[in-house]
Amino acid sequence: MFAVEVRDHMMIAHSLARPVFGPAQGMHGATFVVDAAFMTEDLDEDGLGVDIGLATTILKETLAPLNYQNLDELDVFRGKVTTTEVLAKHVFDQLRDRILSGGLGAGGARIKRLKITLHESHVARAWYEAAI
Repeated sequence: MFAVEVRDHMMIAHSLARPVFGPAQGMHGATFVVDAAFMTEDLDEDGLGVDIGLATTILKETLAPLNYQNLDELDVFRGKVTTTEVLAKHVFDQLRDRILSGGLGAGGARIKRLKITLHESHVARAWYEAAI
């Protein structure tokens, strides 16, 4: 399996309003480094799995509605606890939809799997990975 991985980041605010989250129950900010790995079984005639420029662009566009936002106030997360895992799945779903609608051009049709990793810090990360 081949993979092209691109990186961006987002800065958000949110609260995790359940006792299990201790001090994170209150409003706090987080900066997530976000990696998106686009996996293909083969390469095109130019030796590419995915156009890295398009991959970078659609990741940035996918994160834009979340960047500098209070997630507690966004309808898309109403009633959800916005853990790192939940955010990774949300980014996955948004990117998957972009891939399926042609956002990665012809190379997008080769993508078999997608992995989204959110780095909370230098010591903790979570991801969501699945077939497209």
